Amino acid sequence: MEKLIITAAISGAEVTKEQNKNVPYTIEEISNEAEMAYKLGASIIHLHVRYDDGTPTQDINRYKACIEEISKKCPDVIIQPSTGGAIGMSNEERLQPLNLNPEMATLDCGTCNFGGDDIFINTENTIIEFAKSMNNKGIKPELECFDKGMVDMALTLNNKAIIKSPMHFNFILGVPGAISANGQNLLFLVQSIPKSSTFTITGVGRNQFYMAAIAIAIGGHVRVGFEDNLYLSKGILANSNGELVEKVVRIANELGREIAKPDEARKILGLL
Repeated sequence: MEKLIITAAISGAEVTKEQNKNVPYTIEEISNEAEMAYKLGASIIHLHVRYDDGTPTQDINRYKACIEEISKKCPDVIIQPSTGGAIGMSNEERLQPLNLNPEMATLDCGTCNFGGDDIFINTENTIIEFAKSMNNKGIKPELECFDKGMVDMALTLNNKAIIKSPMHFNFILGVPGAISANGQNLLFLVQSIPKSSTFTITGVGRNQFYMAAIAIAIGGHVRVGFEDNLYLSKGILANSNGELVEKVVRIANELGREIAKPDEARKILGLL
């Protein structure tokens, strides 16, 4: 079984310090969280950025400043900006980080409910626009799939050569209004993609480590971090993203799965 790639989603766009005081907002906080996650085993930093008051932004200058600071502390880590941004942002806003020419970026593959009145909108034309922008810049997309229909959209666009092979998927399970987090649903998603593909599993909230353990056991990769879950265990808030990464490393060690370093992750994902 190939080595395990751990992605740390260190801040997200929606979680706040009111929920967990350790959620990073400032450039220094974001870079410190990235460094801790990296030192404890993360090869990829999935990056949203905030202004100092916590407001989410896709501003290219804020991304540039955060990426530069992370790169100083973690020179070989893979930095994966989000093009999801926050709910309500325009396509133009969301695409800004691509102009920094990262190795990877996220590509959301459909529209879904995000709880309450929130709707995360990604029309077919939006997906095509984002995919073509990544192709033009040589950026590897991570295909964010919150439901089975999003997998089908990615496969359709792959058949049209809009999304290139080999594909890398991130299956997000447990978002209210999207596919629920259980082993049956995960296997359904995994069995839907080409064998040449790689995949990461993201379990939301209390599902994070349960889904991580399954992913490790079946040969997938794992995303953890404050974007998806604020707790180390039931009722115990995590002090850092590093603690969440460290817990995944412990699970992987118990299951006999080695952890990939950044250049090993690059090779697995076809970035080299």
